Amino acid sequence: MLATLGLLTGALLLVLYAAHLFTNGVEWMGKRLGFSHGMVGSILAAVGTALPETIIPIIAILFSGGEHSHQDVGVGAILGAPFMLTTLTLPLLGAAVLGFSALGRREPRLRLNPKLVQHDLGYFLIGYGAAIATACFQIAGLRYVVACFLIGLYGHYVWRLRRLDLEHPADDDLIAPLIFSRRSRPGGRQSPTPAWFPIAAQIVTGLVGIVAGAHFFVEAIDGAAAALAVQPLLLSLMITPIATELPEKFNSLIWIAQRKDGLAVANITGAMVFQATFPVSVGLIGTPWQLDWHGLTTAICALAAAAGYFLLLARQRRWHPWQLIIGVVFYLGFGIALLLA
Repeated sequence: MLATLGLLTGALLLVLYAAHLFTNGVEWMGKRLGFSHGMVGSILAAVGTALPETIIPIIAILFSGGEHSHQDVGVGAILGAPFMLTTLTLPLLGAAVLGFSALGRREPRLRLNPKLVQHDLGYFLIGYGAAIATACFQIAGLRYVVACFLIGLYGHYVWRLRRLDLEHPADDDLIAPLIFSRRSRPGGRQSPTPAWFPIAAQIVTGLVGIVAGAHFFVEAIDGAAAALAVQPLLLSLMITPIATELPEKFNSLIWIAQRKDGLAVANITGAMVFQATFPVSVGLIGTPWQLDWHGLTTAICALAAAAGYFLLLARQRRWHPWQLIIGVVFYLGFGIALLLA
Protein backbone atom coordinates (compact mmCIF):
# COMPACT_ATOMS: atom_id res chain seq x y z
CA MET A 1 0.00 0.00 0.00
CA LEU A 2 2.93 2.35 0.75
CA ALA A 3 4.30 1.70 -2.74
CA THR A 4 0.90 2.57 -4.24
CA LEU A 5 0.72 5.81 -2.25
CA GLY A 6 4.26 6.67 -3.33
CA LEU A 7 3.40 6.06 -6.97
CA LEU A 8 0.25 8.20 -6.67
CA THR A 9 2.20 11.06 -5.07
CA GLY A 10 4.99 10.89 -7.64
CA ALA A 11 2.50 10.78 -10.52
CA LEU A 12 0.63 13.82 -9.18
CA LEU A 13 3.85 15.82 -8.81
CA LEU A 14 4.95 14.84 -12.32
CA VAL A 15 1.61 15.89 -13.85
CA LEU A 16 1.63 19.15 -11.90
CA TYR A 17 5.09 20.20 -13.10
CA ALA A 18 4.44 18.95 -16.65
CA ALA A 19 1.19 20.93 -16.72
CA HIS A 20 3.15 24.01 -15.66
CA LEU A 21 5.55 23.47 -18.57
CA PHE A 22 2.68 22.86 -20.99
CA THR A 23 0.53 25.87 -20.00
CA ASN A 24 3.50 28.22 -20.20
CA GLY A 25 4.56 26.82 -23.59
CA VAL A 26 1.11 26.78 -25.14
CA GLU A 27 0.53 30.42 -24.14
CA TRP A 28 3.68 31.41 -26.01
CA MET A 29 2.63 29.33 -29.02
CA GLY A 30 -0.72 31.10 -29.06
CA LYS A 31 1.05 34.44 -28.73
CA ARG A 32 3.26 33.68 -31.75
CA LEU A 33 0.26 32.51 -33.80
CA GLY A 34 -1.76 35.56 -32.82
CA PHE A 35 -4.53 33.52 -31.21
CA SER A 36 -6.85 34.78 -28.50
CA HIS A 37 -7.27 33.02 -25.17
CA GLY A 38 -10.35 31.26 -26.52
CA MET A 39 -8.46 29.68 -29.42
CA VAL A 40 -5.45 28.77 -27.28
CA GLY A 41 -7.56 27.14 -24.58
CA SER A 42 -10.19 25.45 -26.74
CA ILE A 43 -7.86 24.04 -29.41
CA LEU A 44 -4.16 24.04 -28.51
CA ALA A 45 -4.48 23.26 -24.80
CA ALA A 46 -7.67 21.20 -24.93
CA VAL A 47 -6.58 18.81 -27.68
CA GLY A 48 -3.08 18.46 -26.26
CA THR A 49 -4.20 17.58 -22.75
CA ALA A 50 -6.96 15.31 -24.06
CA LEU A 51 -4.35 12.84 -25.31
CA PRO A 52 -4.39 10.52 -22.26
CA GLU A 53 -8.15 9.95 -22.21
CA THR A 54 -8.20 9.71 -26.03
CA ILE A 55 -5.43 7.12 -26.26
CA ILE A 56 -7.00 4.82 -23.64
CA PRO A 57 -10.27 4.09 -25.52
CA ILE A 58 -8.47 3.79 -28.88
CA ILE A 59 -6.12 1.14 -27.50
CA ALA A 60 -8.86 -0.60 -25.52
CA ILE A 61 -11.31 -0.78 -28.46
CA LEU A 62 -9.29 -0.98 -31.66
CA PHE A 63 -6.62 -3.30 -30.26
CA SER A 64 -8.81 -5.36 -27.93
CA GLY A 65 -9.05 -8.41 -30.18
CA GLY A 66 -12.82 -8.32 -29.67
CA GLU A 67 -12.61 -8.89 -25.91
CA HIS A 68 -15.78 -7.58 -24.27
CA SER A 69 -14.04 -6.45 -21.07
CA HIS A 70 -11.58 -4.34 -23.07
CA GLN A 71 -14.44 -2.73 -24.97
CA ASP A 72 -16.13 -1.97 -21.64
CA VAL A 73 -12.98 -0.17 -20.48
CA GLY A 74 -12.88 1.80 -23.75
CA VAL A 75 -16.55 2.80 -23.67
CA GLY A 76 -16.26 3.67 -19.98
CA ALA A 77 -13.31 5.97 -20.69
CA ILE A 78 -15.20 7.61 -23.58
CA LEU A 79 -18.28 8.29 -21.46
CA GLY A 80 -16.34 9.06 -18.30
CA ALA A 81 -14.37 11.97 -19.77
CA PRO A 82 -17.35 14.28 -20.54
CA PHE A 83 -18.94 13.19 -17.25
CA MET A 84 -15.86 14.22 -15.26
CA LEU A 85 -15.34 17.47 -17.18
CA THR A 86 -18.91 18.67 -16.65
CA THR A 87 -19.65 17.37 -13.14
CA LEU A 88 -16.23 17.48 -11.46
CA THR A 89 -13.73 19.65 -13.35
CA LEU A 90 -15.95 22.71 -13.94
CA PRO A 91 -17.19 22.63 -10.31
CA LEU A 92 -13.54 22.42 -9.23
CA LEU A 93 -12.89 25.63 -11.18
CA GLY A 94 -15.68 27.38 -9.29
CA ALA A 95 -14.23 26.20 -5.99
CA ALA A 96 -10.74 27.32 -7.08
CA VAL A 97 -11.98 30.84 -7.83
CA LEU A 98 -13.49 31.13 -4.36
CA GLY A 99 -10.44 29.52 -2.75
CA PHE A 100 -7.88 31.80 -4.42
CA SER A 101 -10.16 34.75 -3.69
CA ALA A 102 -10.19 33.87 0.02
CA LEU A 103 -6.37 33.83 -0.09
CA GLY A 104 -6.34 37.29 -1.69
CA ARG A 105 -4.88 35.98 -4.97
CA ARG A 106 -7.75 37.16 -7.20
CA GLU A 107 -11.29 38.58 -7.30
CA PRO A 108 -14.24 36.24 -6.49
CA ARG A 109 -15.73 36.27 -10.00
CA LEU A 110 -15.08 34.65 -13.35
CA ARG A 111 -14.08 36.93 -16.22
CA LEU A 112 -15.36 35.25 -19.37
CA ASN A 113 -16.41 35.97 -22.92
CA PRO A 114 -19.89 34.35 -22.79
CA LYS A 115 -20.15 34.10 -26.58
CA LEU A 116 -17.03 31.92 -26.83
CA VAL A 117 -18.06 29.68 -23.91
CA GLN A 118 -21.58 29.25 -25.31
CA HIS A 119 -20.02 28.34 -28.66
CA ASP A 120 -18.14 25.43 -27.05
CA LEU A 121 -21.07 24.24 -24.95
CA GLY A 122 -23.45 24.37 -27.92
CA TYR A 123 -21.23 22.12 -30.04
CA PHE A 124 -20.80 19.73 -27.12
CA LEU A 125 -24.55 19.42 -26.60
CA ILE A 126 -25.16 18.76 -30.30
CA GLY A 127 -22.35 16.22 -30.73
CA TYR A 128 -22.74 14.31 -27.48
CA GLY A 129 -26.53 14.40 -27.71
CA ALA A 130 -26.39 12.84 -31.18
CA ALA A 131 -24.04 10.10 -29.95
CA ILE A 132 -26.23 9.18 -26.98
CA ALA A 133 -29.38 9.24 -29.12
CA THR A 134 -27.68 6.76 -31.45
CA ALA A 135 -27.22 4.36 -28.53
CA CYS A 136 -30.93 4.61 -27.72
CA PHE A 137 -32.06 3.92 -31.31
CA GLN A 138 -30.23 0.85 -32.56
CA ILE A 139 -30.67 1.43 -36.31
CA ALA A 140 -28.46 -0.49 -38.75
CA GLY A 141 -25.67 1.68 -40.16
CA LEU A 142 -26.64 4.72 -38.08
CA ARG A 143 -23.48 4.46 -35.95
CA TYR A 144 -21.22 5.00 -38.96
CA VAL A 145 -23.25 7.96 -40.22
CA VAL A 146 -23.16 9.64 -36.82
CA ALA A 147 -19.40 8.97 -36.49
CA CYS A 148 -18.78 10.79 -39.79
CA PHE A 149 -21.11 13.58 -38.68
CA LEU A 150 -19.16 14.04 -35.42
CA ILE A 151 -15.81 14.30 -37.20
CA GLY A 152 -17.27 16.89 -39.59
CA LEU A 153 -18.87 18.70 -36.64
CA TYR A 154 -15.48 19.13 -34.97
CA GLY A 155 -14.02 20.52 -38.19
CA HIS A 156 -16.87 23.03 -38.35
CA TYR A 157 -16.32 23.85 -34.68
CA VAL A 158 -12.66 24.74 -35.30
CA TRP A 159 -13.56 26.83 -38.37
CA ARG A 160 -16.28 28.70 -36.47
CA LEU A 161 -14.04 29.21 -33.44
CA ARG A 162 -11.38 30.74 -35.68
CA ARG A 163 -13.98 33.16 -37.04
CA LEU A 164 -14.94 34.14 -33.50
CA ASP A 165 -11.25 34.37 -32.58
CA LEU A 166 -10.70 36.99 -35.30
CA GLU A 167 -13.49 39.04 -33.72
CA HIS A 168 -11.73 38.85 -30.32
CA PRO A 169 -7.99 39.41 -30.85
CA ALA A 170 -5.32 38.24 -28.41
CA ASP A 171 -5.34 39.81 -24.95
CA ASP A 172 -2.42 41.90 -23.74
CA ASP A 173 -1.90 39.91 -20.52
CA LEU A 174 1.72 39.46 -19.52
CA ILE A 175 3.01 35.93 -20.06
CA ALA A 176 5.58 34.47 -17.70
CA PRO A 177 9.02 33.91 -19.31
CA LEU A 178 9.31 30.69 -21.28
CA ILE A 179 11.00 28.15 -19.01
CA PHE A 180 13.05 26.59 -21.84
CA SER A 181 14.25 29.88 -23.32
CA ARG A 182 17.37 31.77 -22.29
CA ARG A 183 16.03 34.82 -24.08
CA SER A 184 13.17 35.13 -21.59
CA ARG A 185 13.89 37.19 -18.52
CA PRO A 186 11.91 37.88 -15.34
CA GLY A 187 10.69 41.36 -14.61
CA GLY A 188 7.67 43.59 -14.71
CA ARG A 189 7.55 44.04 -18.48
CA GLN A 190 6.67 41.64 -21.25
CA SER A 191 9.35 39.01 -21.88
CA PRO A 192 10.91 38.92 -25.38
CA THR A 193 9.27 36.48 -27.75
CA PRO A 194 11.27 33.23 -27.74
CA ALA A 195 12.08 31.18 -30.85
CA TRP A 196 9.86 28.37 -32.11
CA PHE A 197 12.19 25.53 -31.13
CA PRO A 198 12.23 26.10 -27.34
CA ILE A 199 8.46 26.67 -27.40
CA ALA A 200 7.86 23.39 -29.24
CA ALA A 201 10.39 21.52 -27.08
CA GLN A 202 8.73 22.73 -23.88
CA ILE A 203 5.22 21.82 -25.09
CA VAL A 204 6.33 18.33 -26.15
CA THR A 205 8.17 17.80 -22.85
CA GLY A 206 5.09 18.92 -20.94
CA LEU A 207 2.84 16.59 -22.92
CA VAL A 208 5.15 13.62 -22.40
CA GLY A 209 5.25 14.33 -18.68
CA ILE A 210 1.47 14.71 -18.53
CA VAL A 211 0.83 11.44 -20.36
CA ALA A 212 3.44 9.56 -18.30
CA GLY A 213 2.12 10.95 -15.02
CA ALA A 214 -1.47 10.13 -15.92
CA HIS A 215 -0.39 6.61 -16.93
CA PHE A 216 1.37 5.99 -13.61
CA PHE A 217 -1.63 7.41 -11.75
CA VAL A 218 -4.00 5.07 -13.58
CA GLU A 219 -1.69 2.12 -12.90
CA ALA A 220 -1.65 2.87 -9.18
CA ILE A 221 -5.43 3.29 -8.95
CA ASP A 222 -5.90 0.20 -11.13
CA GLY A 223 -3.94 -1.88 -8.66
CA ALA A 224 -5.91 -0.57 -5.70
CA ALA A 225 -9.24 -1.08 -7.51
CA ALA A 226 -8.31 -4.63 -8.54
CA ALA A 227 -7.69 -5.47 -4.90
CA LEU A 228 -11.19 -4.19 -4.13
CA ALA A 229 -12.69 -6.24 -7.02
CA VAL A 230 -14.16 -3.24 -8.86
CA GLN A 231 -15.79 -4.03 -12.23
CA PRO A 232 -13.85 -2.76 -15.31
CA LEU A 233 -16.71 -0.56 -16.59
CA LEU A 234 -17.25 1.08 -13.20
CA LEU A 235 -13.50 1.64 -12.88
CA SER A 236 -13.47 3.36 -16.26
CA LEU A 237 -16.49 5.50 -15.46
CA MET A 238 -15.59 6.63 -11.95
CA ILE A 239 -11.83 6.25 -11.40
CA THR A 240 -9.80 6.24 -14.62
CA PRO A 241 -11.17 9.60 -15.90
CA ILE A 242 -10.16 11.27 -12.62
CA ALA A 243 -6.55 10.50 -13.51
CA THR A 244 -6.80 11.13 -17.25
CA GLU A 245 -8.51 14.48 -16.65
CA LEU A 246 -5.66 15.63 -14.40
CA PRO A 247 -4.06 17.66 -17.25
CA GLU A 248 -7.18 19.77 -17.76
CA LYS A 249 -7.62 20.17 -14.00
CA PHE A 250 -4.07 21.27 -13.30
CA ASN A 251 -3.79 23.48 -16.39
CA SER A 252 -7.02 25.25 -15.56
CA LEU A 253 -6.13 25.66 -11.88
CA ILE A 254 -2.82 27.26 -12.87
CA TRP A 255 -4.63 29.70 -15.16
CA ILE A 256 -7.30 30.44 -12.52
CA ALA A 257 -4.54 31.32 -10.05
CA GLN A 258 -3.06 33.63 -12.72
CA ARG A 259 -6.49 35.23 -13.28
CA LYS A 260 -6.60 33.97 -16.88
CA ASP A 261 -10.17 32.74 -16.68
CA GLY A 262 -10.75 32.62 -20.43
CA LEU A 263 -7.88 30.15 -20.85
CA ALA A 264 -8.95 28.09 -17.85
CA VAL A 265 -12.56 27.62 -18.97
CA ALA A 266 -11.75 27.22 -22.68
CA ASN A 267 -9.30 24.44 -21.80
CA ILE A 268 -12.19 22.49 -20.28
CA THR A 269 -15.02 23.35 -22.68
CA GLY A 270 -12.76 22.78 -25.68
CA ALA A 271 -11.83 19.37 -24.27
CA MET A 272 -15.56 18.63 -23.87
CA VAL A 273 -16.14 19.25 -27.58
CA PHE A 274 -13.15 17.13 -28.57
CA GLN A 275 -14.18 14.28 -26.26
CA ALA A 276 -17.73 14.36 -27.64
CA THR A 277 -16.52 13.92 -31.22
CA PHE A 278 -13.28 12.02 -31.90
CA PRO A 279 -13.22 9.43 -29.05
CA VAL A 280 -16.97 8.93 -29.39
CA SER A 281 -16.50 8.24 -33.10
CA VAL A 282 -14.06 5.46 -32.18
CA GLY A 283 -16.70 3.97 -29.89
CA LEU A 284 -19.39 4.23 -32.55
CA ILE A 285 -17.26 2.48 -35.16
CA GLY A 286 -15.42 -0.03 -32.97
CA THR A 287 -18.16 -1.25 -30.61
CA PRO A 288 -21.89 -2.10 -30.83
CA TRP A 289 -22.45 1.15 -28.86
CA GLN A 290 -25.08 -0.42 -26.61
CA LEU A 291 -25.00 1.38 -23.27
CA ASP A 292 -26.25 -0.03 -19.98
CA TRP A 293 -27.79 2.11 -17.24
CA HIS A 294 -24.37 3.09 -15.89
CA GLY A 295 -23.26 4.52 -19.22
CA LEU A 296 -26.57 6.17 -20.03
CA THR A 297 -26.78 7.75 -16.58
CA THR A 298 -23.32 9.32 -16.82
CA ALA A 299 -24.12 10.61 -20.32
CA ILE A 300 -27.43 12.11 -19.22
CA CYS A 301 -25.76 13.73 -16.19
CA ALA A 302 -23.09 15.26 -18.43
CA LEU A 303 -25.68 16.59 -20.88
CA ALA A 304 -27.88 17.95 -18.07
CA ALA A 305 -24.97 19.74 -16.39
CA ALA A 306 -23.75 21.22 -19.70
CA ALA A 307 -27.28 22.34 -20.60
CA GLY A 308 -27.58 24.04 -17.20
CA TYR A 309 -24.29 25.90 -17.69
CA PHE A 310 -25.37 26.90 -21.21
CA LEU A 311 -28.73 28.26 -20.01
CA LEU A 312 -27.10 30.22 -17.19
CA LEU A 313 -24.86 31.99 -19.69
CA ALA A 314 -27.75 32.62 -22.06
CA ARG A 315 -29.78 34.16 -19.24
CA GLN A 316 -27.28 36.15 -17.17
CA ARG A 317 -24.23 36.37 -19.51
CA ARG A 318 -21.87 35.15 -16.77
CA TRP A 319 -21.23 32.38 -14.29
CA HIS A 320 -21.05 32.80 -10.54
CA PRO A 321 -18.46 30.41 -9.06
CA TRP A 322 -21.04 28.84 -6.74
CA GLN A 323 -23.23 27.99 -9.73
CA LEU A 324 -20.41 25.92 -11.20
CA ILE A 325 -19.87 24.17 -7.87
CA ILE A 326 -23.51 22.99 -7.86
CA GLY A 327 -22.69 20.81 -10.88
CA VAL A 328 -20.88 18.38 -8.56
CA VAL A 329 -24.32 17.22 -7.40
CA PHE A 330 -24.55 15.11 -10.58
CA TYR A 331 -21.25 13.39 -9.81
CA LEU A 332 -22.11 12.75 -6.17
CA GLY A 333 -25.60 11.57 -7.11
CA PHE A 334 -24.24 9.01 -9.55
CA GLY A 335 -21.73 7.79 -6.97
CA ILE A 336 -24.49 7.33 -4.39
CA ALA A 337 -26.63 5.49 -6.96
CA LEU A 338 -23.75 3.07 -7.58
CA LEU A 339 -23.36 2.40 -3.86
CA LEU A 340 -27.07 1.72 -3.44
CA ALA A 341 -27.37 -0.45 -6.58
